[in-house]
Order: sequence, then structure tokens, then C-alpha cells
Amino acid sequence: MPITDLSHAVTDGPVSGTVPGEKNAIAQRVIVLLDRLGRLTRELQFADGLNPAQWEALRFLAQANRYSRSPTALADYLGATKGTVSQTLIALESKGLITRCKKTEDRRQVDLCLTEAGQAMLAKDPMQTLEQATLEIADELGAEMVKGLSRLLHDLQTRNQINEFGVCQDCSLFCVNSQAALVDMNAKVGVGTCGNTGETVDAAEKTKICVNYKTAN
Repeated sequence: MPITDLSHAVTDGPVSGTVPGEKNAIAQRVIVLLDRLGRLTRELQFADGLNPAQWEALRFLAQANRYSRSPTALADYLGATKGTVSQTLIALESKGLITRCKKTEDRRQVDLCLTEAGQAMLAKDPMQTLEQATLEIADELGAEMVKGLSRLLHDLQTRNQINEFGVCQDCSLFCVNSQAALVDMNAKVGVGTCGNTGETVDAAEKTKICVNYKTAN
């Protein structure tokens, strides 16, 4: 069945208890809405001399943990080729928004980091417009909307074998180290260990997204 703009196919009433035909209409309407929102948000991101890919790269680097700030992880997160990401990084470097640093533990690997100018640019993120619009419906739909969209995203990632990139502390590989936390309650509350690398994860980094994330059962 072709996907069309089913603006009047469903009402604003509850979805539960709908018959199969109505569920199909709802599913198609969701597809149309996601597509239109995606196009709109893409257009918003041609701002301040940057394009959508460059804005997405800046956001990723601001949110990524130390295992994930690499060109390969960025390409994986964006679903882009290494060549495309390389051009994005060159453009951001030329604008002074990011810098490349050699990892101290492995000089062959590169860490991508935001510069002060990059952090300042993110303060002007055009996606804040979407955030403001979302806040207006958060009280009514917030928790259920996040739950539904998260479930949809996870399902699509699983079906297409796409890396999840979830938050560290929600990962099945994250283990809270309560003994270490007791050493210094001010500095190490919530400190844990990454089950993938065996390394310590501090309180600040546990809230960042990771390329090695695995959904907890």
C-alpha cells in the first residue's frame, strides 16, 4: 500500500482498541509525520555557515564518551561513509570548531574534540527550535512519546543491524562500582566499570553515549 499524506486518516483519540485497518492508517500517518519532521529539521540546520551533517557531528562530539570520539564512530553514528565524514571533519577543522588529538594510550588513534569555538557554536544550535516546540507538548505526551520513539528506533536498529549508541549508564555492560564510590562521595558517586574494556567510568562520562552500547535486558 502506498504511503500518502493521511492528514485526516486518524483522529486524535486513543490508539488502543483500533481495528487492523485503523492501525495501518496510524502506522502510515506516523511514517509521513516522521518524514516531514525529518525534512523540516534538516532545513533548520542550514544555519550559521554550517550544514546538517556538520551540526550533527558537533552534537555527537559533545555527547560522546572517550571510546566514541573517532572518525569511524562518527561515521557509524551518522550512517555515512568515511569519505563523507572526512569532508565534514575537514570543514569543521577549517572553521576552528574541532581539533584532532592523538590518544595517550594509543598514538595511532585520534580523538576528535570540540574547541571553545565549537562549544560556543553549539549554544546556537538551530535544533533548539525543535526543543522549544517539544516542551510545549511534553506535559501531555512526554513520557509516552519518548517511550514510543525509543522503541521504534531500537526496532529499526535491530532489524537493520545498526549500532545503537545508547547512554553508558543504561548499557548492559556498565557495572556500578559501589566500593569505589565510597572512597570519595563527592568526586566518585556513581563511578562504574565498563564491562567491554574493564576501565573505570567516572560520573561525568557515564551519562555520555557510547559506540559499544548494548541494550540492557
